[in-house]
Amino acid sequence: MEESLRYNTSRKQLIIPEYGRHIHEMINQTCEIKDKEERNKSARAIIGVMGNLNPHLRDVSDFQHKLWDQLFIMSNFKLDVDCPFEKPDKKILEERPETLHYPQNYPKYRFYGNNIKNMIDAAKKWEDNDLKDALVYNIANHMKKCFLNWNKDTVEDKLILDHLKELSNDELKVKSELLPLTETAFLLKVKSRNGNGPRNNNKQRKNNRNRKRF
Repeated sequence: MEESLRYNTSRKQLIIPEYGRHIHEMINQTCEIKDKEERNKSARAIIGVMGNLNPHLRDVSDFQHKLWDQLFIMSNFKLDVDCPFEKPDKKILEERPETLHYPQNYPKYRFYGNNIKNMIDAAKKWEDNDLKDALVYNIANHMKKCFLNWNKDTVEDKLILDHLKELSNDELKVKSELLPLTETAFLLKVKSRNGNGPRNNNKQRKNNRNRKRF
């Protein structure tokens, strides 16, 4: 009666839950068999049962190798039997990849994004010429566009130029002959045309009138 009331949460955690508790118990019982020949028989029988649980994988290459690897893993590498394949190494299995080092950037103006800062850093290394002036102008325009994505109202060119000056440590400046920057209305219009702004519901409703309904 007590055995029937045991909950799985109070039992030992399964190593590969997909195979169920019975397979794990069969493997544990096989580990306790003292005669090696009997252990080999039991191990091959368990491999057969494991294969029957996944009949759709019988034609997959290295399927038997995978089953034997899983058998040793579920035994916690305690099973001592003759294996037709090389036994898996516990140390290799427990190895963990090195932690990825993500760039920890905390920009002051996050709405510009990291790409703007990278562009500014790259532009600072360019020689002073017309090509650099064009690049700085385009960076400022892109900053204005990013600002409008964050604040969908309006922004003065002076604010963008001040931010450019600050982010570049006073090294980049848009030439006066290239000013002003692209108009806010045009940038908002382009954004709306690309589907990022408010839609004209009346126009959309009008276009749907003549559409066939099935």
